[in-house]
Amino acid sequence: MYMRENRSGGHTYVSLAHNERDERDGVSRARILYNFGRKDRLDLDAVRRLIASLSRYLPSDEVAVPREALGSGEPLEFLAAKRLGPAWLLDGVWRALGLDGVFERLLGERSFRTPIERLVFAMVAQRAIDPGSKLAVESWVADEVFIPDLDEVDVQQLYRAMDVLLGAHDEIQGEVFWRVKNLFNLEVDLIFLDSTSTYFEIEGQDALEGDEAELDAGGEAGALGAEAGVRRRGHSKDKRPDLAQVVIAFAVTRDGIPVRCWVWPGNTVDVSMIAQVKRDLNSWKLSRTVLVLDTGFNSEANRRVLQGAGDAFIIGERMRLGPKKELHEALKRPGRYSTLPSGLRYKEVIVGKGSVAARRFVVVHNPMEAERDAARRAEAIGEITRRLSELGDLSGKEHTKAACALRAHITFGRYLRQAKGGRLEIDKGAISREAKLDGKYLISTSDDYLSTEDVVLGYKQLHEIERVNRDLKHTVDVRPVYHRREDRIRAHVQLCWLALLLIRLIETRTNQTWHQIMKTMRPLSVAYQQSSYGMVMQTNRVNSEQKSVLDALELKPPKRFLQLPTPTKAA
Repeated sequence: MYMRENRSGGHTYVSLAHNERDERDGVSRARILYNFGRKDRLDLDAVRRLIASLSRYLPSDEVAVPREALGSGEPLEFLAAKRLGPAWLLDGVWRALGLDGVFERLLGERSFRTPIERLVFAMVAQRAIDPGSKLAVESWVADEVFIPDLDEVDVQQLYRAMDVLLGAHDEIQGEVFWRVKNLFNLEVDLIFLDSTSTYFEIEGQDALEGDEAELDAGGEAGALGAEAGVRRRGHSKDKRPDLAQVVIAFAVTRDGIPVRCWVWPGNTVDVSMIAQVKRDLNSWKLSRTVLVLDTGFNSEANRRVLQGAGDAFIIGERMRLGPKKELHEALKRPGRYSTLPSGLRYKEVIVGKGSVAARRFVVVHNPMEAERDAARRAEAIGEITRRLSELGDLSGKEHTKAACALRAHITFGRYLRQAKGGRLEIDKGAISREAKLDGKYLISTSDDYLSTEDVVLGYKQLHEIERVNRDLKHTVDVRPVYHRREDRIRAHVQLCWLALLLIRLIETRTNQTWHQIMKTMRPLSVAYQQSSYGMVMQTNRVNSEQKSVLDALELKPPKRFLQLPTPTKAA
């Protein structure tokens, strides 16, 4: 059935037609059901009545808005439009994790007039979509992005919501962990841990306020309250020693999902974090888990802690030990390498076999990385040779500052030695020793039942957490932190963690990057149109690419009309 136009006698006539197949000859012919008459004399009221009548049989989200249904013959006035797509995805995953219910339980006995849960979600969505300051959230929600069930915000309400978030961080993180495990069917038998640091902007010496508080005797940062003193100067992984730092650590599943985060003072070293991490993870009463950590967390005390409650670890080992940088004993043991399909070569070494102090090591060799190491060393030797020629013959002479700087260089110094006469020369023995370590790394595990292949592949997956750290700084833009109060700094990190969590869950389920998903979902918007009876909020249709993303996340598309007034409502 369709509207048909035909010309006759110099005029255009409009009719409602339907094609029917003639039984006699099988030819399809148009049958006129109703004639509306000449186009220039068309009865528009009859057309409107027909549209209104047919619309009753369509789903509510597909109904076009007839002007008669709004009680007005005047066209709708377009007021504004907001982006909907990315926020709709984030909100769907947020609700699937049950975070809305967590806040409802937390606030059930407290009389808040402000929608705390919606405010927290708005700040999380901003970190994921358009990272900016808390002050910018006001205009962002009001003018740019549609946040379900939140029309506007006030910055003071945001700070109140941050306080609630920080006070409930333990319960929220525990809820997230079990939801990720059960709802998304992700494996949590292998948990990766790593840390990074970020800096924050505070004027003058206020950045050092509270620095007098020292770490406790166990080397831990203390409780997660404001009194813990997170604002400390320390060695920066951001290469910004001039600014106060905080250290952030994540526990990440083998799928790359950050299920917990911690915040410590800027001068906290990796080796001092394990006791608190293990204590917090044990509070979740997990089944047996294997923690995977890099070399920075390795110490004898930490290895004992990591084996508590029947758990195990896979941890990176230093290949050179002591002040003389002697090779680790495991690297001196003979043995044949096995090869994985990926090309990695490995061999297992047991040190102290048969004793209670026996330890299981795995030596891994990456042939491609070995080629890169050799190329980098050759480049370094070439540069050393050039610099030595510039220094000239130093035999019997006092060294210049340039000579001392060259010998103390972190890279060049390892390939230099000083001859008896004081002359600097290239150490061929050091080059030979370094060449034996090309492409190698050493790991150990406390689990005697894990296959060697699983140990190697488990440690190799540690790169997943490195991606989380990159996204923390470049996607949700954790740095710099502009908050002055320590509790606000911690709450800011919590918001960034929640944003990363939602992003990684979406990426995992869709097999697309967040950048690709944003590009796909950004065109999905909501238009604000004014009628004489109120506001009409209409979305554009979901295209095939957007629908595939929604289907992968098991989310329903937004209704075509998020708000549709009726003539019974006052303007």
